[in-house]
Amino acid sequence: MPTMIHRRFNFPELDRLYLQFQKDSKEMAGYPDNQFFNYSKLFRFLNFHINNCGDPFQAKASYYRINTHKFEKEVIDIFAQLFHAPKNNYWGYVTNGGTEGNLYGIYVARELHPEGVVIYSQDTHYSIAKICRLLRVPSLHIKSQPNGEIDYNALQDALAHEKRPPIIVANIGTTMKGAVDEVLKIKEILADLKIQNYYIHCDAAFFGMILPFVHEMESQLFDFRAGVDSIAVSGHKLIGTPMPCGVVLVKNSNAEKINSFIEYIGSSDKTITGSRNGLSPLILWYELKSAKREKLTEIINICLKRASYAIQKFNEKNIKAWRNKNSMIVLFTRPSDTIIRKWQLAVEGDLAHLITLPQVTHRVIDAIVNEVAHESKKPKAKRGRKSR
Repeated sequence: MPTMIHRRFNFPELDRLYLQFQKDSKEMAGYPDNQFFNYSKLFRFLNFHINNCGDPFQAKASYYRINTHKFEKEVIDIFAQLFHAPKNNYWGYVTNGGTEGNLYGIYVARELHPEGVVIYSQDTHYSIAKICRLLRVPSLHIKSQPNGEIDYNALQDALAHEKRPPIIVANIGTTMKGAVDEVLKIKEILADLKIQNYYIHCDAAFFGMILPFVHEMESQLFDFRAGVDSIAVSGHKLIGTPMPCGVVLVKNSNAEKINSFIEYIGSSDKTITGSRNGLSPLILWYELKSAKREKLTEIINICLKRASYAIQKFNEKNIKAWRNKNSMIVLFTRPSDTIIRKWQLAVEGDLAHLITLPQVTHRVIDAIVNEVAHESKKPKAKRGRKSR
């Protein structure tokens, strides 16, 4: 047996990798990956090849029985309730992350509107441009406001001159600045221009698990109550999982456009990848069942308070820092590569950001602020030709 053979050997490389991960996870401040989780009770399921091929809503149909379709459907049901999906007209599945969710939303939109054009802002996640190339869908690039939110005047002007059905990607928390495009304002523009044939996909990878738990989100309403057609959200960003994963939710009447029955597996399949990781739905199910709404609300409020704390600490050191409404993303002037690499900060142009997820404690914030402040006091080296 291969497992018996493996037990004869020690692999110091794995020990070193584990220790490195332990260290790096404590200094990871710039990317939206919650490092606080414990799924030890699910370790026994690593002894099986769990393959969720096909439609999770047809759990009993698949010939391949080592799956977690039942749990996956329950996860979808939880998100459908969270995002107020239309009863008896929603469908979805657990993806390998936000990009696959975006791909699925735009794929469905293209099938509904073959002559459509994807419209997104300059602060949109890079996956959207990649997806447009992959699906060979024409696209329009709209400028953003300074805070990262889409420029609504530019959007209105573009829509006024566009004859093709718009497929609009609304950012529910932009990658770098955490800006939220107002879906209701986008809907107003569409109504003013009397555009009836359109599709709205929400990229809610990170903020999809923040906004439903905050008190002030009236202007940031993004779910199916606002009239959107699909939503992509990540599982690893705020919930926290050992691997990237996510959920895509669409109207079932639209998803049926790409449905097909696969005799090989004895089930229909509306997904992108077919065979899918069956552990991710189990992990999401376990965490969503364990962490009640009150607990999630408490965690999110703590993280948002830490974002305010970070801004306060930066300002005390005369370092400009800011964030958007309901955002854990704190922006400040880009520091040196040494600090960026040490704390794994995300950067873009002259800006850097940290994200106050549970692992980014007051101690971590203080350390980053102090290092940035200390560096800013150093005299900048004069630029010139180096002597040889």
